[in-house]
Amino acid sequence: MAIDTLINLSFLIGAVAFVWGLRMLSSPDTARRGNILAGIGMGIAIIASMLMPMADAPNNYGWIAGGIVVGGLVGYTSARRIKMTAMPQMVSVFNGLGGACAVVLSLAELLRYYDGAVAMTSGQVLIALLAILIGGIAFTGSLLAFAKLEGLVWDNTLTLPKHNIINMVLLVGIIVLTVYVLIQGIGGGLTMMIILLVLTLIYGVSFVAPIGGADMPVVISLLNSFTGLSAAAAGLIYNNQIMLVGGILVGASGTILTVLMCEAMNRSLLNVLIGGFGGGASGSAKGATGDQVVKEVSSSDLAIQLFYSQSVIFVPGYGLAVAQAQKVCKEVDDLLEANGVDVKYAIHPVAGRMPGHMNVLLAEADVPYPKLLDLEDANSALPNTDVVVIVGANDVVNPAAEDDPGSPIYGMPVLKVWDAKHIVVLKRSMRPGYAGIQNQLFFHEKNKMYFGDAKDSLGKLVAELKKL
Repeated sequence: MAIDTLINLSFLIGAVAFVWGLRMLSSPDTARRGNILAGIGMGIAIIASMLMPMADAPNNYGWIAGGIVVGGLVGYTSARRIKMTAMPQMVSVFNGLGGACAVVLSLAELLRYYDGAVAMTSGQVLIALLAILIGGIAFTGSLLAFAKLEGLVWDNTLTLPKHNIINMVLLVGIIVLTVYVLIQGIGGGLTMMIILLVLTLIYGVSFVAPIGGADMPVVISLLNSFTGLSAAAAGLIYNNQIMLVGGILVGASGTILTVLMCEAMNRSLLNVLIGGFGGGASGSAKGATGDQVVKEVSSSDLAIQLFYSQSVIFVPGYGLAVAQAQKVCKEVDDLLEANGVDVKYAIHPVAGRMPGHMNVLLAEADVPYPKLLDLEDANSALPNTDVVVIVGANDVVNPAAEDDPGSPIYGMPVLKVWDAKHIVVLKRSMRPGYAGIQNQLFFHEKNKMYFGDAKDSLGKLVAELKKL
């Protein structure tokens, strides 16, 4: 079998593994196998790429093997040590590194072009420049998203007056420089290309700076699509079909996910990028007033109420992730189910810090997938639910989205937990959610607060349920 045929066949197998693995990621039941399948496809693609003949450069297998070993060790160690609460931060860093790879590859080819080592058409130069632009934005933008999620940078730290105008000026300047570098060609475009790279890296930071913390899941998804596009552009530079296919898959899935999350918040992508939602402002026009009363519930009373209910719906949020309370929550679920209580989980599309965050946490605790209700199904079931228990969720159950036009989340589809017969909110304190706005649900006549760390609170609830 000719080497070219073997390489193309390997690329085909790798591409099929990517697509099939991505398909399997749509369900927690098959996600682990899908991830392994996609990893095998990536391994095949890497080996095939190493076998590709290089007419104008040697195959530096030592450097490649070194990169694989070092990168593999870093990736494996990070994945083993990372907590589920920090998974969005790790995704942000991996996104950024993917964009950085595209920048380095394109920069290397352009430097060879300017040195006269290789010939490139205007179209090839444009593709390389686009890979630098998109990858550079993904790199520095993802690093800033990581810093925001990690709490290293607050939303207003890097935001300047008229920041969106500054971003527009930077973007126009980048476009003009790109055209200039193309026109200059090999005769003097190197210096301007370096300036273009620096401006792109600055723009990546400036692009993410005004976007509020509550919109970080959307930003991560958007930057993920940028990384995919930059990888696809690098695939065009090297005429590598598997890079092109993989980049298109990542770019397309990231774009689709971005659109779906914007729809889940009833906001346009432009509104997300310029709105600054979640920046810690006071937010809602309706805040807490001095005459509003919060009712509390004890562990024993809540245990009795849940034990003798017919139906219970848990609403998990970031507080559950922070407390690592998913397994204790499943223990409560098991005790209630043993007494004939119908237990379900309502999952909001943007609960947590990244898409699917709650699904993964509950799958980790062996919660059966059929128990998870999406937004529409959950809202249909809530009116017939005896008790809804909100574990660390806030903005996704805020009635301001329905009845307060002055709220920044007004119009966002939320879980209508107030339709249930009784509400219990597990929360550390009365502090606002990630969007920085007060939640009037805490003062609702049907609601009772159960204060404390989610894991500890649910542990006490388990102890009380076992007494019944």
